[in-house]
Amino acid sequence: MSRPPRTLGLSAYSLILGLLEPLAPALLRARARRGKEDAERLHERLGQPQALRPPGELVWLHGVSVGESVSLLPLAEALRTRRPDLTLLVTSGTRTAAELLARRLPDGVIHQYAPVDGPRAVAGFLDHWRPATGILVESELWPNLITAAIGRGTRLALVSARMTEKSALGWGRAPATAQALLQAFDLILPQDAETDSRLRRLGASTGPQLNLKQVGAPLPCDGAELGRMRALTEGRPVILAASTHPGEEALIAEAVQPLRAAQPGLLLIIAPRHPERGAEVAEMLTAAGANTARRSIGETPEPLISAYVADTLGELGLFFRLANVVVMGGGFVPGIGGHNPLEPARLGAAIITGPDVFNAGQTYADMFETVAALCAPDQATLTRHLGGLLDNPAIARRMGEAAQAYAAQYGEALDRALDQLAPLLPAKD
Repeated sequence: MSRPPRTLGLSAYSLILGLLEPLAPALLRARARRGKEDAERLHERLGQPQALRPPGELVWLHGVSVGESVSLLPLAEALRTRRPDLTLLVTSGTRTAAELLARRLPDGVIHQYAPVDGPRAVAGFLDHWRPATGILVESELWPNLITAAIGRGTRLALVSARMTEKSALGWGRAPATAQALLQAFDLILPQDAETDSRLRRLGASTGPQLNLKQVGAPLPCDGAELGRMRALTEGRPVILAASTHPGEEALIAEAVQPLRAAQPGLLLIIAPRHPERGAEVAEMLTAAGANTARRSIGETPEPLISAYVADTLGELGLFFRLANVVVMGGGFVPGIGGHNPLEPARLGAAIITGPDVFNAGQTYADMFETVAALCAPDQATLTRHLGGLLDNPAIARRMGEAAQAYAAQYGEALDRALDQLAPLLPAKD
């Protein structure tokens, strides 16, 4: 068992956060007024859980936002299957993640908001839930949370760990603190070779690589709703732009426009990464001349609708299945770094993305090489790729099959990760 990390930097951090912690309720209420926090559950963020803790051993999994939280789902499912004797607690830090987890967590798994990293909030959370094991995902290095968990005997793992060069340079300015925090983990499974190198440079001891975003089952969908939507769009070519960001929707809509003459009834579906942008996206599309409808207000893609905004949570599985071609967002504007293509790949989608995909660089590079996905560096190329795939459905089908085959190879990674985690879990009765 690791000992609680102690450095001058960690002591100073804890002192400062302790002095600032009385401001947390007001700050959280202000965020709630802006829709950034769940006003009904602020007590959880303050380390005051209201849910009862079941008896027995409890394992805690944490991912801060949507991407990290979704990546935990296959791990939670697998743990539920392997160790049904354990209570599983999943925490997240954003409203969007909480709403999605509420739909997709396995039965019996508890969800809570993670506490802010103040000493009192952290203590309240840990004293209530008393986790035997904590599994944190990607880049969750909250000093008070880690220190307090170790002090209470919780065994910690950092899985699918991700660290950018910028973050590594930042932590490198406090090397003793970085080393102390990283060495507090019993197990670190880096997401890729670059992260592995950066973590080792900071003093971490790492295990095999694991990228949770590369494992998991195909996204679910409501079969009856899929049938209804297929009936509504029957005979129409469908392009889905998924997980888009500001600036991408207009570019994609303009790329689609020249195809309409050759593709009667062409429907563009846009699922923005942040569904709260739905009204904004719909307004832009309408101003550009599209007949637009929004899913969040109950509208459907009737025959005269040319652009449909899928501004709801947890329905990408539906729209991936509905589309003839999927354009993955996040790669057409700088700074985002692209989004995981394996979710549409598992469903056999023909995938196009932009050039700026450093967050999934190796995955996309492999898929481009095997023509399991295409890169469109500019609007003209996007138009050409979309037109080619719509004109040649056999090619689109072969691309989707190649993508599905590529995604299937990662199935064994989760089993290997569970074997690595097994020694950290409470012993079976």
